[in-house]
Amino acid sequence: MLVSDEYIRGNYFTKLPGGGLEFGEGTRDCLKREFKEETNLDVTIGEHIYTTDFFQISAFNNVDQIISIYYYVHAGEPINLTTKTSLFDFTPDLVADPKGEAEVFRWIEWDHLSEQTVSLPIDKIVIRQIKQKSVRGKL
Repeated sequence: MLVSDEYIRGNYFTKLPGGGLEFGEGTRDCLKREFKEETNLDVTIGEHIYTTDFFQISAFNNVDQIISIYYYVHAGEPINLTTKTSLFDFTPDLVADPKGEAEVFRWIEWDHLSEQTVSLPIDKIVIRQIKQKSVRGKL
């Protein structure tokens, strides 16, 4: 599974790829746009996985409530994406500014994927659900 290791304003996070909805945009179009912007991949949006059904304050500021919507994503082309193999493998210049931001991608082998792999509470729920679904043979 593809994860995003991010440095945001002095904090380190490992999260599932995605981003914010722009005004007038649908959730599937948003995810397509985010993947194109961040990975240069054209993707097809698959089955819906999960939508947040509880109050969650943003991890990035304490005044916004967030709602997260998760889908399976399928690459429509060979994946030619620069990825790292180590957690938070940033060059020093990328994390020198405590108010800066940086992002690198990393593949996690399915057998090594767990709730502990990711930092954000909603991502942890999604990882638990897809792992349980795969155990039941529905993935």
